[in-house]
Amino acid sequence: MTSGVPPEVLRQVKLLELRTRGLVNSVFSGEYRSVFKGQGMEFSEVREYQPGDEVRSIDWNVTARMGKPFVKRYVEERELTVMLAVDLSGSGRFGTRGRFKSELSSELAAVLAMSAIRNNDRVGAILFTDRIEHVVPPRKGRRHALRLVRDLLVFEPVGRGTDLAGALEYTGKMLAHKAIIFVVSDFQAAELEQPLKLLAQRHDVVAVTVDDPSEHALPDVGQARFVDPETGQTLDVNTSDPGVRAKFAEAVAEELNMRRRILRRLAIDEIPLQTDAGVVDPLIKFFRARETRTRRR
Repeated sequence: MTSGVPPEVLRQVKLLELRTRGLVNSVFSGEYRSVFKGQGMEFSEVREYQPGDEVRSIDWNVTARMGKPFVKRYVEERELTVMLAVDLSGSGRFGTRGRFKSELSSELAAVLAMSAIRNNDRVGAILFTDRIEHVVPPRKGRRHALRLVRDLLVFEPVGRGTDLAGALEYTGKMLAHKAIIFVVSDFQAAELEQPLKLLAQRHDVVAVTVDDPSEHALPDVGQARFVDPETGQTLDVNTSDPGVRAKFAEAVAEELNMRRRILRRLAIDEIPLQTDAGVVDPLIKFFRARETRTRRR
């Protein structure tokens, strides 16, 4: 873990571990367990029907073949795999309210990683831009989780753009068995519905949307030059023009609404994060909403 890593980075990792470990121990470990543990069921065997078995567990193919009823038996999955697909594109290195979007992503990933290992689950990560930059295969244990957190903090991506669709496709191909996949991104990418749909058909996908308040409204600062962090292109804008600000707000609102509509259509949960707030309240809200939904089922 320590080989070739600057001392200031190790201090960062330690501080993040201490901060997130407190959250995990006091809040998120129990929430994580109640939502995810016990939900996954793995096929065990087919056996002859016995009085008291549920009718819906009957395997009709085997029943027809054998001439008498057989049922499928399942066992609770004791271990889960949690994958963190984290967007490291240029737009993540932006923030106006105390921290960058990438820093918020790292803290959220650390909380989820620590929650997973506390529950004896495997956790891994895929860091991506317009290419797959770095892969941490899912494993167990505190040292592994700390290595994952360290990589999130220090990894310097080569790319600046975003290929979220490519990252989703890669993640799906990498995982042979069902996993819980947290996609951490600002989702500023096109053509997402189909790759999200394909991934969600086999896995439990959760969208962690990371935004900064200044991205939602254009400030009135007169003539200003904006630089696209992913392409480097510049654009001169008169921000004092009310019409320009209104069009900007309208375009942003439409983009956010489209993102929500896609996630709703695909039944993918969203954890919305903002750089002017922490990760605690959004995570608690997510866990409790999902637990309530599970109970209703």
